[in-house]
Amino acid sequence: MIHSMSDVQSKDVGEGTNIWQFCVVLPNAKVGNECNICSHCLIENDVIIGHRVTVKSGVQLWDGVTIEDDVFIGPNVTFTNDIRPRSKHYPDKFLNTVVCKGASIGANATILPGIKIGEYAMVGAGSVVTKDVRANTIVVGNPAKEISK
Repeated sequence: MIHSMSDVQSKDVGEGTNIWQFCVVLPNAKVGNECNICSHCLIENDVIIGHRVTVKSGVQLWDGVTIEDDVFIGPNVTFTNDIRPRSKHYPDKFLNTVVCKGASIGANATILPGIKIGEYAMVGAGSVVTKDVRANTIVVGNPAKEISK
């Protein structure tokens, strides 16, 4: 189901995926099967989303972001893709950020560019992730630090 009030330009949206109102999905984005893309989301061209992913409202997935299967992204999570952003000055290639299978990211977390969040890791709400997160761990705070394995 693609809501009539969304602008979904990609032809690569999987079966059983719901894209709710006021979303923009650019032409080269890939969205897997059985995903739930909630309202007010933006998915740029160089983005890959796996299967059974939930992206809550207010999330922007910029070029270079890969979301693997069974990931949960909470409301208003902020991804970044440029370590030194300047108006009208773009890198030749944006840094790649990968959220691995089964990981969860809490509401309002910020993920800096070039980060890998390991399988089944959990990022606490409001955390600022400045370095890779190991698989099966929980990180919280600013900067995010591991509290459990």
